[in-house]
Amino acid sequence: MRKRKTQVALRVNGEDVEVAFVPHKTLLEVLREDLGLTGTKHGCELGECGTCAVLVDGKPVLSCLALALDMEGREITTVEGLAQNGRLHPLQEAFADLGAAQCGYCTPGFLCTSKALLERNADPAREEIEEALAGNLCRCTGYLKILEAVELAAARMRQEKTRGR
Repeated sequence: MRKRKTQVALRVNGEDVEVAFVPHKTLLEVLREDLGLTGTKHGCELGECGTCAVLVDGKPVLSCLALALDMEGREITTVEGLAQNGRLHPLQEAFADLGAAQCGYCTPGFLCTSKALLERNADPAREEIEEALAGNLCRCTGYLKILEAVELAAARMRQEKTRGR
């Protein structure tokens, strides 16, 4: 028996896309399997690790728990959409500069979640960063470099804003 697909218009990383998929597919599955955006990773697929976090209308969402069908008309941003005009997002630069990733598997979720934090709070205290990232787990590294990278990116973004960029 062939499963019937549904055609849905999505807005992903600033672009409108039409994609057909079976209605039970998660946003994670559609992003990776149907749109080829493999930066978002499969983790626990239970909503416990944060590895699959993407931004939906600017807020972190665990894509393993979200039905893709429910995303029509919403703005979805994946780790691939963080860089703009060929330039890495300051968070991506800071993570690279400070070595805030070891294997990197969890990094896309940390980056997207951190971006949401910095959008709503340009100068978060360490405790606010820890709280925002509490749902993101890393098995390789201590969290210190991750926290420092978010702080560095926030400082760089504030400095860019004051210079009028």
